[in-house]
Amino acid sequence: MKKIVILMLFCTLFLSCEKISKSIDETLKPNDTIVNKKSENVASPPLQSEKKEINLLTNIEILKKAEEQLKNLPQYNGKEIFIYSILYFYNDGRINAMLQHPENPKYVDIYEFNDEKWSGPKPVQLSVRDDVKGRLVSLNKISFINAAKVAQVYNEKTKEVEGAQPTTSVYISIWNNKLRWYPSSISGSRERYLIEFNDDGSLKSFQQD
Repeated sequence: MKKIVILMLFCTLFLSCEKISKSIDETLKPNDTIVNKKSENVASPPLQSEKKEINLLTNIEILKKAEEQLKNLPQYNGKEIFIYSILYFYNDGRINAMLQHPENPKYVDIYEFNDEKWSGPKPVQLSVRDDVKGRLVSLNKISFINAAKVAQVYNEKTKEVEGAQPTTSVYISIWNNKLRWYPSSISGSRERYLIEFNDDGSLKSFQQD
């Protein structure tokens, strides 16, 4: 009787050890059956495409493309396009432009260039105090590639100022029907400089504040 009990205990212990050993082995080196079962129940995650690096402020071709597309908007067919107030260029590939409405000159719409195409117009809420006429410049007087010139000049000048950082955006501000490029200053850890550009993006002045 004792031999039978001992034998039963031995078998139980042996089977338990075998299960533990098998479990450890499958964890470290999963067999094809387990992998196949898991793959049947779990969908493989979709491959994510890497977002293309734009670097708009150095990409002349994209800047030209954006300008050409804007000029060819169907709602402005045969009409002169006027930029209102601001025109932003971001290094991540975006451009924001506010345009005078093609039909009603008192209205303004905003357009965004992203993924190399322009969005549809979104209305801008204006006040009676907004001087729409005084903040317009014809698109014919603005070249988008000048944004790259401004960024290049600005970033070159930051190298001369300790602690200054290059810019990741440039923009045009319009007052009295005249445009001005920004940023207009470079701040370092010890000094601050004022910087001004000509309409074509070339350097006009650079002096310590």
